[in-house]
Amino acid sequence: MAQSPNRILAALSREAFASLHPHLKSVELKLGDVVAGAGSRVRKVYFPLSGVISLVVELNVGSMIETAMIGRDGVVNGAAALDGKVSLNKGVVQLAGTVAVVDVDTFRSRVKEWKGFSELIIRHEQVLFAQSQQSAACNASHSVEKRMCRWLLRLHDLAGDDTLTLTQEFLAQMLGVRRASVSTIANTLQQAGLIKYSRGKLRVLDLDGLRKGSCECYGTVKGHYAHLFR
Repeated sequence: MAQSPNRILAALSREAFASLHPHLKSVELKLGDVVAGAGSRVRKVYFPLSGVISLVVELNVGSMIETAMIGRDGVVNGAAALDGKVSLNKGVVQLAGTVAVVDVDTFRSRVKEWKGFSELIIRHEQVLFAQSQQSAACNASHSVEKRMCRWLLRLHDLAGDDTLTLTQEFLAQMLGVRRASVSTIANTLQQAGLIKYSRGKLRVLDLDGLRKGSCECYGTVKGHYAHLFR
């Protein structure tokens, strides 16, 4: 059986993955699709195979800000599905791609059946929590330019591609800043030769330059995920 591109699924024992695999359905997700609603009952669990899903918090004034980013190194609704309750965050697709989907009841039964599976989901939830904490600290302490570099690096890691499809409006929402700020910083990064941005397409030209321009939060979050799959 071929190994899954999703690192959570790939980390399962052969037996656990074999018991879950027949129940996984491949689904294509488009930019802006909502896979979880804050306060909504969880019905599906999503394992991204490509693309990226953002967990966001929406405010009454209509704005929203990202708390965590999940791609092929994670799972959406995993911990919430264990008790069949509600999602605490809204999950919105920020980079189109494919996910492996399983219904909550099947997921819960397989997690209970295989001890290693439950331990992996718990550790992943701890990493997600740490990522959310890091995002909060980053938003409060670091410049928008450093935050944008950090965000682009994380997105690049998950996409596995130098070319990213995203609008300035969406990026501004994820960072919780005005679109004008994103436009100014994108121009600065482009003039420095770090990226090329045109008509909703952003191409990463200099990864080392982005790393130098980023805050320490990028490395911290990356380290959490490295520890998860050790």
